[in-house]
Amino acid sequence: MADHIDVTRAFDAGAGRYDVLVASNPGYHASLAAAARQLANRLRGLGAGPDVIDLGCGTGASTKALVQALGPGIGTITGIDASQGMLDRAVSKTWPAGVRFRQGRAQDLPALTGATQEVDGVFMAYLLRNVPDSERDSLLRSVFDQLRPGGWCVLHEYSVAGRPAAIAIWGIVCWLVVIPLGTLTGGGFGLYRYLWRSVLDFDTLDTVTWRLHQARFVEVQIYPTRGWTRGVLHTVVARRPR
Repeated sequence: MADHIDVTRAFDAGAGRYDVLVASNPGYHASLAAAARQLANRLRGLGAGPDVIDLGCGTGASTKALVQALGPGIGTITGIDASQGMLDRAVSKTWPAGVRFRQGRAQDLPALTGATQEVDGVFMAYLLRNVPDSERDSLLRSVFDQLRPGGWCVLHEYSVAGRPAAIAIWGIVCWLVVIPLGTLTGGGFGLYRYLWRSVLDFDTLDTVTWRLHQARFVEVQIYPTRGWTRGVLHTVVARRPR
């Protein structure tokens, strides 16, 4: 199991240097941008000015990817994160009209947004594995209920379980790059060791697909990423039926 640490507090502590660390990850922003385009391309068929939730927005890297992918026609993007430290970093950046942020746990989505407020898309980058296993299904059901009929959900997440080559690549990158660099930049050894372990312990892709189907999503598709993350990082797209 992943290390038992207070994940929210750990992200609060590491927020100040988090952007520096992810910027040193080859392909991090490019793969995030590609995942955001998967959502944006589908939302263009739903009309102008879509409303999107960026669930687990962190310091705003995923929010920026959504802004760029959606272009000037965005309606609203609501970034939600449990870590106030990460949100403070996000809020300090410059955003176009329509972008807003809210603090809270992803598992409390109905209370944060209002149970009757439906949106066109939900983007979840590097979030689901940080949600306890026992709460993942209820979270996905909440996301389904939050979407308008025909709306889309995009998950961008690491998954290596059951694939030895992917496990080996992830371990090498974490112990030679991520953990040492994260510790040196002030993020803390505990946080980045947790991130390494959380990926090892996360669901297989088959389980992620099963969870989405159980939440009543349809048209579930998995897209690989490029570069060293191929086979390690995946973009999963799913739709609420019309």
